[in-house]
Amino acid sequence: MDELDATDDRAAGSHGERRVRSFVLRQGRTTPAQEQAFERHWSRFGVDYAGTPRDPAALFTRPAPLVLEIGFGNGAQLLHAAEHEAGRNFIGIEVHRPGVGRLMNGLADAGLHNVRLYRHDAVEVLANELAPASLDEVRIYFPDPWPKKRHHKRRLLQPAFVELVASRVRHGGLLHLATDWAEYAQQMLEVMDASPRWCNLAGHGRWSTRPAWRIDTHFERRGLRLGHGVYDLLHART
Repeated sequence: MDELDATDDRAAGSHGERRVRSFVLRQGRTTPAQEQAFERHWSRFGVDYAGTPRDPAALFTRPAPLVLEIGFGNGAQLLHAAEHEAGRNFIGIEVHRPGVGRLMNGLADAGLHNVRLYRHDAVEVLANELAPASLDEVRIYFPDPWPKKRHHKRRLLQPAFVELVASRVRHGGLLHLATDWAEYAQQMLEVMDASPRWCNLAGHGRWSTRPAWRIDTHFERRGLRLGHGVYDLLHART
C-alpha cells in the first residue's frame, strides 16, 4: 500500500476535525503506458470520489457479492481475484497513480468487467460513499507498518477504523488482513480480537493460514527474504 503523511489533512464528513492519514502520497515514476491507462480506461474502471452516498450495485452491470481491497499497490492481487473469482464484484482503492494505471491496463488486457477503482483516501470512501452493510468482504494486504513508535498513530488498523469497516460489512462478511511486520501483526490481532463486532475464525489470539484466494505477492516474498514471518488474520462480522 502506498501510505501517508499530512497530520492536518481533513477527512470528508468529519465536520472539520483534523485527522492523521495512514498514507503518504509518493508518486514515483509513472510510465507512458500507465499514464495512457487513465485516458483510455478510467471511464470504464474508475470511480471519481464525490463524498456523497453511492449505491455500489449501480457501479456494475450485474448484482454480485462485493469485495473491497484497500491499498492494492501494483494490482497483482486484485487482478488475480477478478480473474479467479469471476462471480464477485470488486472495488479497489489505491492512491499510488502508477499502480492504478498498471492495474487498469491489466484489467483491459484481460477483458474484465467486475472491478471498479478509486484513487482516493480509503477512510473517506468508506465513510462517505459506501452504504452500511454493502460489502461482503474487505481485504487489506501489507499496509504500511509505520515501524517507528512515534508513527504508530498513522497505522491504518486502529479501533475506530475497524468499527468503520464493521459498519460497511454485512453480518457474516469477512475482513482479511495480512502483514509481514510481526509487531504490527500483534497490534492488528489485539485490535480485532477486542472488537465485539468481529469473530476470529482461527480462534481468539490465533493467526489464520493463508487462504487460497490470497496469492504470494512480492511484498510477501520480500518479507520472507528479510526473515520476516507473514501473518494472516480472518475475522467474520458478527
